[in-house]
Formats: sequence, C-alpha cells, structure tokens
Amino acid sequence: MKIIAIILFIAMYAVMIIKSDWRVYAALTVAAIFILLGIQPLSGVPGAIDWNVLMMICGTMIVVDYFIDSKMPNLIADFLLDKSKNVMMVTILMSLFAGVISAFIDNVATVLMVAPVGLAVCKKLKINPVPMILSIAVSSNLQGAATLVGDTTSIMLGAYAKMDFLSFFWMRGKPGMFWAVELGAAATVPIMMILFRKDTAPVSAAEFTKVKDKMPSVMLIGVVCTLIAASFIKNKPDVTNGVICMCYALLTIVLDYLRTRRTDNAVRALKGLDFKTLGLLAGLFIVISGLTNIGVIDDLAGIIMGLGKDNIFILYTVIVWGSVLISAFVDNIPYVATMLPVLRGVTTMMGVEPYLLYFGLLCGATLGGNLTPVGASANIAATGILVKEGHSVSMKDFMRIGVPFTLTAVMTGYLFIWFVWR
Repeated sequence: MKIIAIILFIAMYAVMIIKSDWRVYAALTVAAIFILLGIQPLSGVPGAIDWNVLMMICGTMIVVDYFIDSKMPNLIADFLLDKSKNVMMVTILMSLFAGVISAFIDNVATVLMVAPVGLAVCKKLKINPVPMILSIAVSSNLQGAATLVGDTTSIMLGAYAKMDFLSFFWMRGKPGMFWAVELGAAATVPIMMILFRKDTAPVSAAEFTKVKDKMPSVMLIGVVCTLIAASFIKNKPDVTNGVICMCYALLTIVLDYLRTRRTDNAVRALKGLDFKTLGLLAGLFIVISGLTNIGVIDDLAGIIMGLGKDNIFILYTVIVWGSVLISAFVDNIPYVATMLPVLRGVTTMMGVEPYLLYFGLLCGATLGGNLTPVGASANIAATGILVKEGHSVSMKDFMRIGVPFTLTAVMTGYLFIWFVWR
C-alpha cells in the first residue's frame, strides 16, 4: 500500500507541474483515491483538514476584495508617486509599497492592486512597464513570508507549528521570520538601484485617487489588530484565527449592505473567492494525512536526515537552497504542505527544536518562486497583466530581475535565521 501511495503522490505532483490548471483536480482526485483505498480513513477526513487555514484564507480574501474596490491602495500609491523624483525611485517605492501590503494580504491580490498603478505611471511616461511590474511581483512574493497572514505558506506554517501573529516578530526570546524578510528586502534596494540606474526620467502625481469607502481599510486593520490581540490568549481553540477572519468578512459584508442597501459588492466578493486554492489545500491536507498514516512521511524524514548526516548546518542548508530550486518550478503550497510534517519528523529524530528548519523552509520556498515567471502565483498574475496590455515577458526579462533579487534576499535571510536560531 505504501508503494501505491507514493506512486499516486508522484503522479499528482507531475500533473501539477505539467498542467498547472489541473492541480486542484489532481489533489482532490488523489485524495478521493486515498479514501477509497483506506490509506486515509473516511472517519479521519474532517480531522485531517486544517479548517483554521481555510477560514483564514477565505475571510481575508473577502475583506481584501472590498479593500481593493475602495481604491485606498491607489491613493496610497499616488502619494508614493508624488514623493518620487524619477522612474528609478518610483519603481523602488512601488516595489516596497507592494511588499508592505503583501505582508498582510495575499500576494496575488497585492499585484492586482498595485500593478494597475504602475501601468498608469509607465503609460504617462511612455516607458516599458515590464521592469516595474515584475519588480512589484517579486517584492510581493518576498514580503508574503513576513507575517502570519501574508501568504498561504505562512498561514500553513503558523497553523501547523501553533504560532501566533506575534511569533513572526518575536518568539521564544528571539527575532522571528519578519526580521529575516525585512533584512532581505533592505538588501534588495541596492540591487534595484543598480538594475534601474538608467531610469532617470522625472515623475509627478497630477491628481490623487478619490477613495470610495474607508470602511474596508478599517476592517483590514481590524483583522491584523485582532489577530495580534488573540496571540496573547493562552490555550485558545485551534480555529481562533480562522474565526476572527471570517467574522471580519461577515462584518464587512453587513456594514457595506447597511450603508448601500445593495448586495452587488457581496456577490462580487463571494464570486471572487479562490475556491480552487481552497480545494487544493483541502485535497493536500487529506493526501498528506494519508501519507503520514502509512509511514511515508517518517521514511522521507529519515532520508533527509541521512543527507544532513546528523549535521544541523548541512541539513538547514539543504532545506533552504533545495526549497529555492524546487519552488522555482513547483508551486510552494503543496511543497510546504508536504515538507512541514517531514521536518517535524526529522527534528524529532535529532532531538532538536524544529523552528530553524521551519523558518528555513519558509524562506527558501517563498522566495524561490521569484527565480522564474511560473514559480509563484503573483508572478503569473503580473505576466498575465503585461500580456493583456500587449507586452511580452521572456524568461530572460524575468530572470534579469528575479535572479539577483532572489539570491540576495535568500542569502540575507539564510544567514540571519542561522545565526539567530541555530
């Protein structure tokens, strides 16, 4: 049965790589087969699915939809444009701005918010928008790992390791993942200055966007603040963060309806939910639970431990840079979902705490997607926007920005995490 499970798992991954549009169907199909074969007992399915993760993603998506529609991100971007002296500066500020937003909301949503502003700037200045839009995308991917709610992989790690919002800032008396990401982001600024050193055309903001409604901004701030407050509650239910996000989503819908007496925004927000990602995660949770039940995860942990040869530095290095290479071509959601239980098994065998490897995994898997245009959903969204506008994006165009950005950010995070958490 173990061999059958491994074959099915490899087939699932192969389909995800070859036909990315089929990944949710591949995960759910293999999950169903696991249940039918008894690899994952039907009675254990509800417990295998991490409902906290699904609710956090679902609730955040709804609030973000209202936030985007309010035009508040565009107004903030206008202020950044007004403070920029030239194209190079506005590209850097737009990238950093996208990173700040991405630390608290989904990477793809960030690109969809900021990229149109970047396109408008480029059209006004009659310059090629490809470098600016790609910079926005790679910065969004980087900062997604900074907080518990910044990216699906962060949410997954937080739920799996029982980490709260503040754990990404300070945990067990040490600086958390947030500081590794921010140091990496700071290190990429000189890289962008070199890449865009010739973009010296002056810029200015002719007019500022008018915000339609400030309520979504208040709700989004409320989500973050409440998650922070909840992190101080001891022995709280596992679904606490998910319930918080869903409550804010419901409150946002209700307040909007009371103000407008219309259901248009609610319908749009609900239709905009990424059910494919939710379905993909549900399927993966079942598959990983099945692999754990029959001992495959323990076997894989033993293999990785063998590669590390009981040397935590070698093991950490393999995890970080191996994750970078894998995530350049494989979606990081199924990869992280697979590796989290593996790393727990490895660290249990070695008798050490898992956080060094957890943070190393998040660093490599999140930033590795910036190596290629297909390595992360935000990159795919950005290139799709450019193609729709009539601009082609070659592998060379993307890697010119993505490779130096990724290597700089990963190396910075890699060193920081090692020296702080070893």
